[in-house]
Amino acid sequence: MNAVIHSRISVKRRGGVIEDYLAIHDFMDCTKELCSDNRHRILHTMWGIKRVIVPIFGHTITNSDGKAVNIKDLCEQDHILPDYQNRFIPTLADFVSALEPSAANGINFEAFAQSYAGDKDLHELLLSPLANTGHKASLLVTHNSWFINEIVPKVLGRRPEIKDFAIRPADLFNHMEFRLWMDNGSGFPDSSRLTTGKIVG
Repeated sequence: MNAVIHSRISVKRRGGVIEDYLAIHDFMDCTKELCSDNRHRILHTMWGIKRVIVPIFGHTITNSDGKAVNIKDLCEQDHILPDYQNRFIPTLADFVSALEPSAANGINFEAFAQSYAGDKDLHELLLSPLANTGHKASLLVTHNSWFINEIVPKVLGRRPEIKDFAIRPADLFNHMEFRLWMDNGSGFPDSSRLTTGKIVG
């Protein structure tokens, strides 16, 4: 689905006009710039909503009908669930589990994180995937040029950095396998296995 279709879902469910929601739905899919298939949906998670979307857009917006709209509900109900046939909301750990075992080999995450250790809020944000998943390779989500120059300025108001980065977003997606559940909910990820009783595809 594209941002206009998602926005139409929001209008039908919450009132207002397409333009009230277009920027949010468009931003949720900004990762298509990094990966052209459905592996890109790393923001289609509660981690993405809590750590990225809500800090940028706020907890609520007021639509053209004057109605307060909850951003978390909008992201879950009008974007993520429709992308997966209303079957589940994947976790960040689901995406990380699709990474090849060698994904983090040779990457100096410690040096990357240490360079921002003096900025408490940024340091916490950068390490949040590790806290969320328990997997060191999850740091590929935040320890890269895209996250520092595209996400961090919007979330925390920090300035972009013009330099060569040792870690690129391609280091994440080039090591991520395509799983059946990523194909618009054709299968079920690990996180929904116990609640669905389905075999993970």
